Amino acid sequence: MKDPYQIVKYPLITERSTILREEKNKYTFRVDKRANKIEIKKAIETIFPDVEVASVNTLNLRGKPKKFRNNKRGRRSDWKKAIVTLKPGNTIEMYETL
Repeated sequence: MKDPYQIVKYPLITERSTILREEKNKYTFRVDKRANKIEIKKAIETIFPDVEVASVNTLNLRGKPKKFRNNKRGRRSDWKKAIVTLKPGNTIEMYETL
């Protein structure tokens, strides 16, 4: 198994992810593009040992076009987002301190 910290890169904290966390107990993370749902579930349960994952939804997102100086064009990297639903009664304490 890969290192859990290489699979789950960091949490995404946006207005929408905050609403999902408060209303539906769903947490959003940026994850490795090659990781599958089973690996993501195991990584979350390893990083946060008191948490049980109910389901994982993933999205592959394309990088946005970017304009650099001298009118050169490029793209940001493609990336993957995971929305993790926890079982009732579970929370991730890291979010409570933010």
